[in-house]
Amino acid sequence: MSETKRALAVLVFLLSVSVLVTTPSTSATETFVFGGCSQLKYAPGSPYESNVNSLLTSAVNSAMSTSYNNFTISGSSSSSSQDTVYGLFQCRGDLNGNDCGRCVARAVSQLGTLCVDSFGGALQLEGCFVKYDNSKFLGVEDKTVVVKKCGPSIGYDSDALTRRDAVLAYLGTSDGSNRPYRVGGSGDVRGEAQCVGDLSASECQDCLSEAIGRLKTECGPAAWGDMFLAKCYARYSEGGSHSRSGNGENDSNNNDEEIEKTLAILIGLIAGVALLIVENKFLFVDNSWNGLSVSPNPSLYFSLKAFCNLYHLIVLLFGIKFKVLYTFCDLPTHVLTRLSSFEEQRIGQEKMMLDIQRCINGDPNND
Repeated sequence: MSETKRALAVLVFLLSVSVLVTTPSTSATETFVFGGCSQLKYAPGSPYESNVNSLLTSAVNSAMSTSYNNFTISGSSSSSSQDTVYGLFQCRGDLNGNDCGRCVARAVSQLGTLCVDSFGGALQLEGCFVKYDNSKFLGVEDKTVVVKKCGPSIGYDSDALTRRDAVLAYLGTSDGSNRPYRVGGSGDVRGEAQCVGDLSASECQDCLSEAIGRLKTECGPAAWGDMFLAKCYARYSEGGSHSRSGNGENDSNNNDEEIEKTLAILIGLIAGVALLIVENKFLFVDNSWNGLSVSPNPSLYFSLKAFCNLYHLIVLLFGIKFKVLYTFCDLPTHVLTRLSSFEEQRIGQEKMMLDIQRCINGDPNND
């Protein structure tokens, strides 16, 4: 392989890998839906803080092997009942153990940031729910509306509304068994519902009936709708139009996607310019005289510097570092600047060749 093609391949490799490492790492199951904290705070370093940490650690450890669990962490003595903390976690019914574990770990991490020193906190991600409190809530039915979100109206399309009502009716149907997680569909309408695992079958059915009734009434002819109560939720979407997040998170995700697209286009443009430079002009120059030598073109050095400057501009504007290019463009200065010596060699060789030619031709201007 020629030196030109080898250098070209290396540059293409660097650009390809840099694009690959921009893949977002956050799973859709870890998208924020809602969160809340109690106003009362405990003292840092208190026994209650230790119990909260113990409970949340137990939740993370347990989530790898089960999709639901609840915990009660008591104080060290009977007189310290005020230090008792209650908690639970639950994963969406279709998640496997690994995804459940990752989701709960993410939720616990966000709770630690959202609810600093709070006696109670709850956080719902797309794939899981985590809650703790100093008041006993386990096994207690709670139909308080926590989050309601309705999509844009699709008008009173009778076919669409019929399909939606059929899906919601299926989600709300009881067959006498305990079905805490339910999914259904009709045409392009999809629905999902789930109860928290500490409810009995009858309590679950009651909670879902409330959520579904509110969803139909309050969202009307919306393209999608979410109704999260304290112990259950129901949601539906038509034609994939469901916003799977709340509190502005969907807008943030859309912005992230737009940034990634912009970066991909920008990197592609840089790649195209770099390839044209390498292929057509700047990589090698024939400095031979009578076919005696070929030396690298010093313009390669300046081209690489320009490329790295563009890369650093991307880092400055978007705050994203591409690992391979970061390493390459931040090589010790002397490694890259050694190429600059070729400029002096080229100028010297060209001057010498010009002087020799003038002598041969008897040029009177030759010094």
